[in-house]
Amino acid sequence: PGSVYRYAAEMAIAPFRLGLTATPERADGGDLLLEQLVGPIIYRRDAHELAGDYLADYSVVRINVQLTPEERERYESERAVFRAFLSQQRIDLGGLNGWHQFIMMSARSQEGRRAMQAYRESKRIALGTDAKMRALKDLLQRHRKELVLIFTAENDMVYQISEQLLIPAITHETNIKERRQWLEAFNKGEVLALATSKVLNEGVNIPAASVAIVLSGSGSSREHIQRLGRILRKQPDKEAVLYEVVATDTTEEGISRRRSSGPQYQTAMRDSIDQKPLKWGE
Repeated sequence: PGSVYRYAAEMAIAPFRLGLTATPERADGGDLLLEQLVGPIIYRRDAHELAGDYLADYSVVRINVQLTPEERERYESERAVFRAFLSQQRIDLGGLNGWHQFIMMSARSQEGRRAMQAYRESKRIALGTDAKMRALKDLLQRHRKELVLIFTAENDMVYQISEQLLIPAITHETNIKERRQWLEAFNKGEVLALATSKVLNEGVNIPAASVAIVLSGSGSSREHIQRLGRILRKQPDKEAVLYEVVATDTTEEGISRRRSSGPQYQTAMRDSIDQKPLKWGE
């Protein structure tokens, strides 16, 4: 629970409490407080158990893409700078405070600031490789008659998709009126695809959406479940599919493993394919 809800639970005088959530897991470990604030889990049903009866049937497909030789060279160069700084400062990112230690040390020297820049640049290369845009075009062609949601980690890629493919972009910078207009057009089928970063993760009603394409995201299983949830509203003859596009041999593979660790993904119909020219309509 967030700090506000935690405070409300701590101050409540009610002798009995009942909690209901679709995403109990949190990347910050806050879910460990649920038993203290509300009580133990007494009943749990995961999305795969509800599929077909209360939710749409769904499958999950991971598409592996490769960096170009030029991207690979830049990626490895930036990662080398980043790893050298971690080694020099004896920072273990796998430790409890490793990331906070890196942030603190990166602000203290020119080498540290360069290491932070290298981390961000290597991440940008992996998350925004040109191969992902090619995979996106293939998927949009395949699902050209369905309603598609495209998720990214950064707004820059949302705007790139919008500019190149003429797909409406919805980010935190989109005003409420414009956001409502695009969502209404999407629900009516007047617009067949929307590109977004995080603002559509939750709190929107788009029952006809049947395809989600995750081009990039965090390692949070909570965020991943929220994105899956956007396409699970049950409709007649609906079969939802979530595509996850991952740059191989990069840190994104580890991010993908972490966010896909939940039972919604482990027990779903899964597939993993390497990107190749796709021949639709066969």
